[in-house]
Amino acid sequence: MGKKGCSKIQNSKLNTYDWLCDVPDAANATDYVEVQFKNTRKGYYLNSSRIPLEKGDIVAVEASPGHDIGTVTLTGKLVLLQMKKNNTRTEGVEIKRIYRKAKPVDLEKYEEAKAKEHTTMIRSRQIAADLNLNMKIGDVKYQGDGNKAIFYYIADERVDFRQLIKVLAEAFRVRIEMKQIGARQEAGRIGGIGPCGRELCCSSWMTNFVSVATSAARYQDISMNPQKLAGQCAKLKCCINYEVDTYVEAQKRLPSREIPLETQDNTYYHFKTEIFKRELTYSTDKSVPANLVTISAKRAFEVITMNRKGTKPLSLEADTKPAVTNRRDAQDILGQDSLTRFDNVKKKKKKKSGSGQNKQQENRGSHNNSHNNNPAARVKVGHPQGQSTNTAPENNQKPIQRNNNRPNKKKPRKQGDRPQQPRQNQDKPTNE
Repeated sequence: MGKKGCSKIQNSKLNTYDWLCDVPDAANATDYVEVQFKNTRKGYYLNSSRIPLEKGDIVAVEASPGHDIGTVTLTGKLVLLQMKKNNTRTEGVEIKRIYRKAKPVDLEKYEEAKAKEHTTMIRSRQIAADLNLNMKIGDVKYQGDGNKAIFYYIADERVDFRQLIKVLAEAFRVRIEMKQIGARQEAGRIGGIGPCGRELCCSSWMTNFVSVATSAARYQDISMNPQKLAGQCAKLKCCINYEVDTYVEAQKRLPSREIPLETQDNTYYHFKTEIFKRELTYSTDKSVPANLVTISAKRAFEVITMNRKGTKPLSLEADTKPAVTNRRDAQDILGQDSLTRFDNVKKKKKKKSGSGQNKQQENRGSHNNSHNNNPAARVKVGHPQGQSTNTAPENNQKPIQRNNNRPNKKKPRKQGDRPQQPRQNQDKPTNE
C-alpha cells in the first residue's frame, strides 16, 4: 500500500491510522467514507457510485445547499468502527452522498472561497462588537461552492444573535450558520504543542471532551498551581484524567490519611504519600513538617492495629530492620561522576623562560671551564693512544674565554672619538 492507503504520514488533525489496510477485501467492506474538512470537522458520506477512493483524495460531497469540498481520510472496514465510536446513526437518517472527485473548476471555487475566510472573520468580529454582543468569533469556514459560511463562536452565556445573522447576511451575501464551540474545541481547531513536547491531544486524537475537576489533581498529589494545571485553552488539562483511576485504585490499599499514629513519645500526623512505592511520611505537627518519619504501608497498618488495641509502640520504625541485600551498583571506573575530582589537583608552576635560559648558559660555561682546567679530561676526548695530548693553540695564542653571564655593556662614546670599525680576519681560537 502507498502513503495514502495506510496513512503512515500524519499530515492532518485527528488523523486515523488505517491498521486494516493490508487485510484483503478490507477496503471494499463498506461504502461509507470518512471525509475531513477544515481543521477538525469530519463527516461520514456514502459512496453510492462506487468511486475508487484512497486517503488523500479530494472529493465533492453533498451539502445543503450546493456541495462542499473535503479530503478523504479513511476508507474500508475501519470506517464502521469510527462511526460506532462517534455515535453516528445510519438507521432512519438520510446519509449524504459523495458526488465525484474534485475537478479543477471545483478547486478554483474552493480556493477563492477559502481566501475570503480570514477577512470575513475580522469583519464579523467588528460587527459583533458594534452590536455589543458578549461573544468571540473564533473561526469562519466557507462551503466549497462559496454559497454558505459557518461561523464558530465562543460565549459564556446565552447570546441572541438574530440581529447579527441579518447584518452578516447583508454584508457577505451568503447563507449564515452559527455554531457554538467550547474553549477546548477552539484549542483543538487552532492546534499547538503541549508542555509534554507532543501535539495537543484535542487536535490529534481526542474528540470527546470530559469535564476535569481539581479533585483529580489532589488524588495524584499534583501541586495545585494554576499555571501548571491549565492548558492552552485556559482550562484544566485533559491529561489529568488519564491516570486518576489508577491512583484511586492504588490509594484504596493504603491507610487513611486522617488517622494519626500514636507512639509512646509523640503523635504523628500524615504529611505525604508515595502511592506507587507504598510509603507514607508522618510529621509530629499537622501543618509544619517536623520530625519526619517515612514508613511502609505495612508498618502503618501494624501501628494502627496496635493503637486500636490500646498499645503504643516505642517508635514508628519497625523493631527489626530488614536485611540489606548486597547489591552491586554500577562502578565509575573513570571517576567522571565525582563532583570533587578537581578540588585536590595541584597546579604545576610554570618556569619562566628567562631564568631557564640563564641556568642553561651557566651550566654550559661551568662545563667548558672544568674541561679546560682538567688535563685528564682532555686526554679522554677522542685522542688515540700514542699521540700527543698537547692542546695548546698555534702561534702561542691563548683561547678566548667568553662569560655568557656578564652583560654586554657598551662604553659611551666621547666627543671627537671615531666610531670603531668592525674587525675583520679576527683570529679564531682553535678547536679543542
